[in-house]
Amino acid sequence: MTPRSVLVSGAGVAGPALAYWLARHGFRPTVVEKAANLRSSGNPVDVRGDALPVVEAMGVLPQLHAAATSATAMRLLDASGRSIARLPLPGHRAGAERREVEVPRGDLADVLHRAARSEAEFLFGDSIAALRQDGHGVDVTFERAAPRRFDLVVGADGLHSHVRRLAFGPEREFVRSTGILVATLPLGEPADHPHEVHIHNAPGRLVSVHPSRGSALAAFIFRRPDITAFDHHDTGLHRRIVTESHAGLGWRVPALLDQVAHTEELYLDSVSTVDLPSWSRGRITLLGDAASCVSLLGDGSSLALAGARTLAAALAEHPADPAAALARYEAAHRVRVTPKQRGIKRAAALLVPATRIGLGTRNLAARLRSTDRS
Repeated sequence: MTPRSVLVSGAGVAGPALAYWLARHGFRPTVVEKAANLRSSGNPVDVRGDALPVVEAMGVLPQLHAAATSATAMRLLDASGRSIARLPLPGHRAGAERREVEVPRGDLADVLHRAARSEAEFLFGDSIAALRQDGHGVDVTFERAAPRRFDLVVGADGLHSHVRRLAFGPEREFVRSTGILVATLPLGEPADHPHEVHIHNAPGRLVSVHPSRGSALAAFIFRRPDITAFDHHDTGLHRRIVTESHAGLGWRVPALLDQVAHTEELYLDSVSTVDLPSWSRGRITLLGDAASCVSLLGDGSSLALAGARTLAAALAEHPADPAAALARYEAAHRVRVTPKQRGIKRAAALLVPATRIGLGTRNLAARLRSTDRS
């Protein structure tokens, strides 16, 4: 039987993009999302590289530019708030391709949802409770909706993928922490410098304020290898971890920590990689961070977009042979993902140097490339 009905778990970036391309190839996609609706803000992510032809073909690049953040440069600051160096962001360097864009993740998800919603079914406020597959399809039990049968199921539900847990096993078997944590906090007001990301480092710690798109976002990126597991929904624990890890820092960190102590909007998670020998098990496969998380410098969303198109094309090329299609998708997309995963340590060394010597070396290199030192 030619597979045509596809259930996609997750309405973030990968899920709506995949639904769009599946519909274009004649499939019947359904997207299930645990959240009741989409959010209109979030952490800035980049759309670049292999993702650019994807969003251009979808016709959404103008909408993404309209939703872009206002940041064009990053400024490194010392503990007194004095400038160390100012560096243009990748899409704003001299000679850079201006098509690439940085956009709040929630706005990217919203643009993709609007592109796909007329051709795909979306089930918000629901999730998958159980999966049972055979050689011809997958029986899906939902938390709220009536049970249904699909030809294929795709887990596009992020680092802590529920589909991966149901079909492949416990998260601890596949998710590898890098020993770096990231916490973000919406500040609820415009940044003082609307076109610059301000960054202050101490050994093993980074605090930044990003102008985002009208409402600034604070981020805390720090090395904490002693924390290997924690409740991702425990905001009280998150507050304590961030406050303890950044006590004593200068710049505007004390004021930001005061906001941390009183907020309910703090988000904390580990920078991790996902290590799976295969992304597919029968008629269940994984996409985006669920399959191959590369979170740290914003490449995850671009890779998710490229992977979504690759997966849909592979299924269209082998409509009667899902195993061949999923193998082709994985072989093609791992070529993109593997170098990014290998580069996480190097990215971390530049972004969050672990030692005072490493930080000094990084800052010296930044000064040499700085566009101004005011």
